[in-house]
Amino acid sequence: MSGDRRKWLALALLCVVQFMVVLDIAIVNVALPSIQVDLGFSQEDLQWVISAYALVFGGFLLLGGRAADMLGRRRLFLGGIVVFTVASLFAGLAWSEPSLIGARAFQGLGAAIITPAALSILSTTFAEGRERNIALGAWGAVGGFGAVAGVLLGGVLTDALSWEWIFFVNVPVGVLGFALAPLLLEESRDAHVRRFDLPGAVLVTGGLSSAVYAITQAGQKGWLSAETLGVFGGSLVLLAAFVAWELRHPEPLMRFGILQTRTVSGANVAGFIMGTALFSMFLMLTLYMQQVLGYSAMKTGVAYLAVAGTAIVWSGVAGQLVTRLGVKPVLVIGMTALTAGLLFFTRVSVAGSYVSDLLPGFLILGVGIGFSFVPISIAALAGVTASEAGLASGLINTSQQIGGALGIAALSTIATSRTEDSVGGGSPLPVGLVDGFHSAFLVGAIVAAIGILASLTLIRRDELAVETASEREPEQALEAA
Repeated sequence: MSGDRRKWLALALLCVVQFMVVLDIAIVNVALPSIQVDLGFSQEDLQWVISAYALVFGGFLLLGGRAADMLGRRRLFLGGIVVFTVASLFAGLAWSEPSLIGARAFQGLGAAIITPAALSILSTTFAEGRERNIALGAWGAVGGFGAVAGVLLGGVLTDALSWEWIFFVNVPVGVLGFALAPLLLEESRDAHVRRFDLPGAVLVTGGLSSAVYAITQAGQKGWLSAETLGVFGGSLVLLAAFVAWELRHPEPLMRFGILQTRTVSGANVAGFIMGTALFSMFLMLTLYMQQVLGYSAMKTGVAYLAVAGTAIVWSGVAGQLVTRLGVKPVLVIGMTALTAGLLFFTRVSVAGSYVSDLLPGFLILGVGIGFSFVPISIAALAGVTASEAGLASGLINTSQQIGGALGIAALSTIATSRTEDSVGGGSPLPVGLVDGFHSAFLVGAIVAAIGILASLTLIRRDELAVETASEREPEQALEAA
């Protein structure tokens, strides 16, 4: 097999496995009512089917990324596939609340190993510039499509088969990925590191996990409750200790100099904002379709086809435009479209229809997803050395996941509070729910608008290799011929 062909087959494998991981962030949303009935979940504990995954995923991403650099990217990728696949099998076989929540936590651990390892393999396989932009265009399309397809497939599998199949479907994908990875992926690691920074790993994982836990609990306990503030305080202490330790350690888990590249910092800010706006928006839209419009799980999933299909198309366009125009203009368009989509949804109504209340916003979101995921992925790796590819990959995914956890908790609190006020004032429940969704979408639009400003001010064109000279020369010779 030629080197070029193997490289692009490797990309296909990485994208398929990443699709499986991204899928599981959202796939459980529409299956929650069925899970609650079958396993006897209390309303308070039901959120942990989602939160257990997010907690471990967000908490271990940075560790997973740096461990891939140090211990071997392909080795960690294979290990992550094993953990994720076995956990998916046990999730489908779950017999009680604790068994499903535990399986979801181990799924999150597997995802936290797979995602940064896969993205760092991609960045070390493809040279920075046009070739990597094409690869990251495909990666961004998977990220955008997977986030939407999770809701789509969750509805279809739950209605057509049963909720267990939203987990069983991962098993054959994981087995295939494990079989093909040794054939298609090269091993690579940072050979300069001689010892693993265990204290740093414990501090950053504890700090990030505590932060995600505090965010997910804030919606129930209250943002200013003693428990929430206590956990946030503990998280800040652990993260401050991590920073102090890393600055003194000769071979740190995280070299903070990576953030001196302003485009990398800007990509992480934009990724955090995108996660905050996007993840919460899908939850609100799903609740609107099921609780107000009365959609079934299947119908809710199929409704997202408009977003999923257009996101794939626009991700491909975004990958091409980044090469021609650069990251900044593409990302600005993406954040603007996300803002416009969220603003559109502030007009959803009690007697709404798919064509008038949802479809136009879904089409706008398709542009926003494609034009955001792709440039953020490229900018997050701008100028990063091969030895720190895993660190940069873990960092951008951490930003997105913590942003997503914060967005879901914050906007759910806003929606619930507004609904309670509206119903308390005498409005029927459907009207109160819509009032709550309006408030959540408006705040989400404001957050996305901040993303436009971040894209304009923090992304620098001169730090991005749009197209290298070595790539231009063959094209110029071909044109001359």
